Amino acid sequence: MSEQIFANTSLFLVNAVVFGTLSFFLWLFARGLGAQYVRIWLLSAGALTVAQITQAVKAFTVMSPVDSIEQVTLTAIYSTSMFLFVGLYLLGIYCAQNKPKLSKRFMPYAVSATILLSITLTLICAFEENHVYDRFFLRETVPAFIFAIGYFYICFCLLKADVRHFSNRIVTGICLVLGARLFAFSMLSTFAIEDLWFYQVQQFLVYFDVGAHALIGFSMLIWMQGAERSAALSALNKVSYLGKHDPLTGSLNREQVMESMPRLMKTTLRANKQLCIFLLDIKRFKFVNDTYGLKTGDYILGEVARRLSDSLFQPKIIGRLSGDSFVYVFEFEQQDQIPKALTHLHELISHPYQSDGQDIVLHCSIGYSFFPQHSDKAEELLQFANLALFQAESRNEPSQQFSHDMQVQGRHLLEVEKSLRQAMKNDEFELFFQPQLNLLTNKLEGVEALVRWRHPEEGLLMPGKFLADIEALALNSEFDNYILEKSCQTIARWHEKYRRRVAIAVNITAVEFQDPQFVSKIQNLLFKYDVPPNYLELEITENVVMTDLETAMDTIVVLQNMGINVSIDDFGTGYSSLAYLRNLPIEKIKIDRSFINEMAENDSDLVIVKSMIKLSHGLGKRVLAEGVETQTQLDILRNLDCDAVQGYFISKPIPEEKLVKYFARKT
Repeated sequence: MSEQIFANTSLFLVNAVVFGTLSFFLWLFARGLGAQYVRIWLLSAGALTVAQITQAVKAFTVMSPVDSIEQVTLTAIYSTSMFLFVGLYLLGIYCAQNKPKLSKRFMPYAVSATILLSITLTLICAFEENHVYDRFFLRETVPAFIFAIGYFYICFCLLKADVRHFSNRIVTGICLVLGARLFAFSMLSTFAIEDLWFYQVQQFLVYFDVGAHALIGFSMLIWMQGAERSAALSALNKVSYLGKHDPLTGSLNREQVMESMPRLMKTTLRANKQLCIFLLDIKRFKFVNDTYGLKTGDYILGEVARRLSDSLFQPKIIGRLSGDSFVYVFEFEQQDQIPKALTHLHELISHPYQSDGQDIVLHCSIGYSFFPQHSDKAEELLQFANLALFQAESRNEPSQQFSHDMQVQGRHLLEVEKSLRQAMKNDEFELFFQPQLNLLTNKLEGVEALVRWRHPEEGLLMPGKFLADIEALALNSEFDNYILEKSCQTIARWHEKYRRRVAIAVNITAVEFQDPQFVSKIQNLLFKYDVPPNYLELEITENVVMTDLETAMDTIVVLQNMGINVSIDDFGTGYSSLAYLRNLPIEKIKIDRSFINEMAENDSDLVIVKSMIKLSHGLGKRVLAEGVETQTQLDILRNLDCDAVQGYFISKPIPEEKLVKYFARKT
């Protein structure tokens, strides 16, 4: 008898250690994964650990009377622990499968009800010496039946689930076996409790339950491993999707449009068909953002993408190239389909958009080109469609087809593109620097980088000669990266050669600033040239910020956390709104020169400048005035407590060799 007691005690203690270890692993998972069902399973495993420890103590004190306080207390603890174990395990499975949102009050109420039920079943007839069968029925038969119903219900839920996976099938099998075991036990115990073979069955079930509990533990770990793998795959799929699609509209991004076009052209040629590449630009979209807000603007862009995707012409490619510009590519056999397609597209865009009970009516301009008629290269086809779009917008026409009459401009752009790329490759662009004077210290606080093209044939070209072509060729991002790298090279060279570090302000276009890789590009440049981040300042216009305020703010916060200052350039010429400055985490605003020019003669401009400076200081932002050309303007700005100035009165943009002398003279 003592050997049996020792064996049972050891068995339960080992099981307690196993589930105690499992509880520790679940605790680690709960900290990392944080899923609701993991926390529930942690409590379940903890309850089973307590139940096994209680069983070990009961096995060791088996000779005590069953109606003693000691045995009743141990039975109550064991019964409560088992109810909690099974209940929480099944609840965890349900939550893992269906992911319901449990209220904060649910768990305390459910646990309290479970404890009350288990204690009630334990205490009824607990101290009645002659009620042996009643006690067995209440403590063993009833819980077994309740647990069986619970396991069967979870099996039913798992089998009805839309998504079934490996972990799901394992848990379904375990619950089915345990439900059958408990149901059979509850039935047999009602009429075979006095039979010797039933006692032997009970002894066997002790070992069976140990194995079943171990399988339950494994099922928890397998399910969580599967959940982590599923979460990882979901994250990878999301990253892959975002890498190929515009996150706002779900349509293809520019890179994927360019990647998809060659494949589509090959299949179109094999089918002896043609492609029409439509480039759509939404008219007055900026007005919608200004009037109805960015949220409404985002909704309209998403609705435009949806309408284009659901088009009756079944487009092969739908993409958002930038801002409110979309590309729509469809396959056709006869030219007479083109006018119908144009009419259809204009009707799609012009159908009213609903916003807060109001109808918003928009129209679009369309430029288009044909494959293979106009070109067999994707970039050229989009470029030609863009030329046609520009022609349509400049003539205020709804649509325009690319024609050979536009080839002069097309050839010009192609030649310019070749020249521009060659110029960047040969490093023909030079940085000129306009000093920025700190009015508090009367010392140089930084310089603004301004680009010039040292053309091998035409000499030194000002930005007005080539920036428009860069924008027309969509080379903004590439050119911005080029200028950023030259600026970082310059900062590093000044430090190495002159032991001086001077902050350089660089203008960034909307295309580059909204690039998801923009921040990582900046980080790589700073690391490559060992440039402290506070010596690189990025200047953006108000329109860049307001095009996508939320994304812009997120990017600015990341840059500011890196130590890079961000300023608003040409302030007052864009949205002319000071309201957004309150939450915009910029370091400085630059008042546009148009307000400074007539500040001394025009009281309205003076009041505007004074208000800008006062409000900006109130928001903790510095102010720099551009275009200072006279002593009077400088004196006024000093009296208004402007922080810094730049302009011809201080210095014209000068090349690097003159700036070095300026360092020595001014600091």
